[in-house]
Amino acid sequence: MEQITLDGTDLQLLDQLQRDASLSNQDLAGRVHVSPPTCLRRVKRLLDAGLIERQVALLSPDRLAPVLGHGLTALVEITLDRQDAERLSAFEQRVAADDAVQQCYRVSPGPDFVLVVGAPDMPGYLALAQRLFTSDANVRNVKAFFSLKRSKFEPRLPLPLTAAATR
Repeated sequence: MEQITLDGTDLQLLDQLQRDASLSNQDLAGRVHVSPPTCLRRVKRLLDAGLIERQVALLSPDRLAPVLGHGLTALVEITLDRQDAERLSAFEQRVAADDAVQQCYRVSPGPDFVLVVGAPDMPGYLALAQRLFTSDANVRNVKAFFSLKRSKFEPRLPLPLTAAATR
């Protein structure tokens, strides 16, 4: 993997893009106090280096609820029966490929995985659980926690805006 050095301007660009990736190049350049051509060149470098995985729109579940329904969000702990590298990887790949799985973490100690999953309703969650957990003979234990209220959701990574960092 290519080594990349980040300076304060790069970190400010990343921070601004995390806050609002829809900013025009002109506006982004103004916010970090560089020229538009410099801004464009630096953002392209950050993209090419893989520091920006993708740009997406974050939807408001509360605003969409009247149209789509509230749905269920569950945090699910999964413990596998056998934890060799091949089985851990196979489970991880299988659940990560499912659209209902919003986040997948391999964790330690405790369960082997923690997932954040979404379903339209309880029958939808049951179908998800059967598809992802019950049908897998290596899944030993499933423990689900259903969200009653989302108090905070922030996908932004905290960045040290005053110091240079190297990757």
